[in-house]
Amino acid sequence: MRAWLLDTGPLVAYLDAADPAHRDVATRLGGWTGRLCTTSAVVTEAMHFVAASRQGPSLLASFAQQAGLLVYECAQPWQLAEAAALMARYADTPMDFADATLVLLAERLNVFDIATLDRRGFTTYRAARRRPFRLVLDGAHG
Repeated sequence: MRAWLLDTGPLVAYLDAADPAHRDVATRLGGWTGRLCTTSAVVTEAMHFVAASRQGPSLLASFAQQAGLLVYECAQPWQLAEAAALMARYADTPMDFADATLVLLAERLNVFDIATLDRRGFTTYRAARRRPFRLVLDGAHG
């Protein structure tokens, strides 16, 4: 089964009808029949953003359940060290912790298709062996 990595931006846009990217992201994610994979860091970051809405946290939890979202842990000491090294390497882009965990997850799962609104970051970041990411939402937002 095909898989996409899921970044914070599309997750929040999907849940927030007022987000400028909502309609396009909802269309792409709603039509996706493969697996969605993300990290606990992305979920934490998304939960922070959707908490501004009273129903945001429960919408995120419902989405995760209904979509069968696969959430991978990323806070073991060795993972933190690898993420910190990536963040230092891409400090000029910049790269945040959630992005670093997605790069590490891409390497772990051998999945390089990513649903992200962060074109600058994910066209710059490279996984192991300099493998580029494919932005599956390209054209889905302004």
